[in-house]
Amino acid sequence: MAKAIHSMIRVLDEDRSVAFYREAFGLTHIERFDFKSFTLVYLRGDETPFELELTINKDRTEPYDLGDGYGHLAFSVEDLDAEHARLGAAGFSPRDIVEFERDGSTFARFFFVKDPDGYQIEVLQRAGRFV
Repeated sequence: MAKAIHSMIRVLDEDRSVAFYREAFGLTHIERFDFKSFTLVYLRGDETPFELELTINKDRTEPYDLGDGYGHLAFSVEDLDAEHARLGAAGFSPRDIVEFERDGSTFARFFFVKDPDGYQIEVLQRAGRFV
């Protein structure tokens, strides 16, 4: 059986991205591998072994075109309202909290925030399938 281990995104500024994911989501720097034309940085939180791989291409100076194929990364939190307020106070400008209902009950409460490279990050209230 396959096991999901990481997701990769391309970023322009290693320090800025590492700082964002540390402050916003508590991801810590696990490993860094420097190659001739690129660097790989692996980040992970305390609650899951799943990692975020940041790829920094050394010759890249222009922002990446995220196109219309990228969806989002997602994190679940215990207190959505508190996280929304914390990220706002940190200057990350989270979008408004949204609540989806299905069959008369709450399916999901969430908001989105952008990382420094424009990637959308969904932050979900821990409940139901989003534990």
